[in-house]
Amino acid sequence: MQIESSALYLTAASIGFFHTLLGPDHYLPFIVMSRARKWPLWKTNLITFICGIGHVASSIIIGFIGILLGTAVNKLTPIEATRGSVAAWLMIAFGLVYFIWGLRRAYKQKEHTHEHVHEDGTVHIHKHSHFKEHSHIHEKKSIKELTPWILFTIFIFGPCEPFIPMLLYPAAQNNVLAMIMVTLIFSIVTVGTMMLVVTSSYFGFKFLPKLNIERFMHAIAGATIFLCGVSIQFLGL
Repeated sequence: MQIESSALYLTAASIGFFHTLLGPDHYLPFIVMSRARKWPLWKTNLITFICGIGHVASSIIIGFIGILLGTAVNKLTPIEATRGSVAAWLMIAFGLVYFIWGLRRAYKQKEHTHEHVHEDGTVHIHKHSHFKEHSHIHEKKSIKELTPWILFTIFIFGPCEPFIPMLLYPAAQNNVLAMIMVTLIFSIVTVGTMMLVVTSSYFGFKFLPKLNIERFMHAIAGATIFLCGVSIQFLGL
């Protein structure tokens, strides 16, 4: 029994790590939003952590309800599939809207020139951007405030497909300790991997050559999230 439990724990850790690492939707949204919004590392990790907890907690709750009701795995699979589809479409919708907003913002941020003719005939030309000067006044705070909550909602709907079959195995053996351990190990490794990749990318950006794309970062972030949703919904990633 002890050998079986050890193998189960190792499986939970391995699947938690690889299913997160191989699923770009687990970390790309946080990486691009952090870059676009210029979140500090602590805020980036906090949002990633909260969304990660929501991501695994929803599957844990469904899994334990299924155990209490004596529901078979094949009856829980359609529920997880439906949740996955909802999460994908939410990601597609949010990414598309944010992409359009980002393009509009980038267009407004475009610099233009002004000419001033002085009394002595000297022509003075300077570049000017109304958006940069007044962005703090005119940019809606609701966009900044809602973004983390939208990501949290998306990740609540996002299922951890491999978790429930792993959870039901020790449940069938009436091994409560193994159920708790599988839940803890899978959750810690999944959320930890999300934060590890996001943190590594955060510092990795500092070593990349600086490109003049800052005003397009919001559009890039939206396009990335949109493509993540498309890859989930239509490519099964």
